Amino acid sequence: MNVIDTIKNAAFASAIQAALKYMDKDPETNIPKVMSIVDKAAPEGWYAGQRNAIRQGIAEKGNWYELATKVWELDPEVRKTFFTNFIVNASLKGSALQKETEEKEDCNVPWAILLDPTSACNLHCTGCWAAEYGHKLNLSLETIDDIITQGKKLGTYMYIYTGGEPMVRKKDIITICERHPDCEFLSFTNGTLIDEEFCQEMLRVKNFVPAISLEGFETANDGRRGPGVFEKVKHAMQLLKDHNLPFGISTCYTSVNYKDITSEEFYDMIIEAGALFIWFFHYMPVGNDAAPELMPNPEQRKAVYERIRAFRSSKPIFSLDFQNDAEYIGGCIAGGRYYLHINAAGDVDPCVFIHYSNANIHEVSLLDALKSPIFQAYRKGQPFNDNMLRPCPMLENPECLPKMVKETGADAVVVMMMKFCDPEEYDYPIYKAELEKAGIPELYLETDQQLSTFEQIRTRVQSFTEMLI
Repeated sequence: MNVIDTIKNAAFASAIQAALKYMDKDPETNIPKVMSIVDKAAPEGWYAGQRNAIRQGIAEKGNWYELATKVWELDPEVRKTFFTNFIVNASLKGSALQKETEEKEDCNVPWAILLDPTSACNLHCTGCWAAEYGHKLNLSLETIDDIITQGKKLGTYMYIYTGGEPMVRKKDIITICERHPDCEFLSFTNGTLIDEEFCQEMLRVKNFVPAISLEGFETANDGRRGPGVFEKVKHAMQLLKDHNLPFGISTCYTSVNYKDITSEEFYDMIIEAGALFIWFFHYMPVGNDAAPELMPNPEQRKAVYERIRAFRSSKPIFSLDFQNDAEYIGGCIAGGRYYLHINAAGDVDPCVFIHYSNANIHEVSLLDALKSPIFQAYRKGQPFNDNMLRPCPMLENPECLPKMVKETGADAVVVMMMKFCDPEEYDYPIYKAELEKAGIPELYLETDQQLSTFEQIRTRVQSFTEMLI
């Protein structure tokens, strides 16, 4: 970062802090004025389109203004910490350092890192064997701490927990928040472990935000997750709202539930509950018991696309569409371009949905993983399609993954997944077909989460290796 950029960044950070104090005095009056403060200090071209949209929405006192007022109802210290960590550290200071590192090291540097603290879960969802805490994979507290320490040196200040159920590791999650108060932490969670004590901890550390999973209304949600889970989620949301804490919703849409979770009724329900954002993912079938019929077809995906964008201009909630928002960020965001994934075994994956890794965080540094063959292949190949609505190198462009396997010099691909767990099982049938077409040997291993010995797996891998020699 040169001297001029440093001065600009410092000026912008100061402007953000001044704007926050300015709004605190009289939010209703001053929120419409704050964007002019931001515009004067923002680096040239910095999120210009987004700033324009927000500015217009606030000026019209529409849904964006209503959302801004809801944000200002949050606990003041939590709100201040969020703006500092998310806007100043992650989006400004961090982005500048990421760019500097990318140029120096000739590799991608992610804006966010997804981590699986554990593969354990407290629920008994239909088809999922994650019933007990024993015999599970875990990243140790010190490993997570080290990943974040390394990440900050590269410019990454945003961390997102996946799993498993991250809240199984409540104490460690809070400890990490304490050790890294300059980072923002988001966690995908089923919400059932959020209680009064944890809300108090969130208020204390100020830099943790849950994204609670909902499959739809009570019947659909509890049909998969178990009786009473919907009510537990409602209770968790009420606790968070009562404590003026930020949270959002994470939902997976299928060919069956897509109308419900993009309905006005569903939107109004979660907005009334206090959610500030909703993150949409679409179902992708993987595994021996996958259900391809649940994957949204093009017409259904188009309907979701249109509904989400319609509500963006009318509902006071920030929505993200993981698959369809690629048009705003230039295609695929994986491979460290904007994010990467580290699973509970330490494998560094280019994508949370593509479990092809050639680096393990227990064996190499984060920077070395980013410079490894598979990540370099991603960097070289992005974007994988000029059509930004077809960004994925596996789902819409399945020929790309075998190509990258060849380019990285791999002799074969071993796919090991836990049975039925949605975050772990995506797209296998798609890239299996492409690997076969390309003549690349692959071995599929499916395990349950109660596995106590890997001897059978070890034997299968050894046999597969011998076959390749």
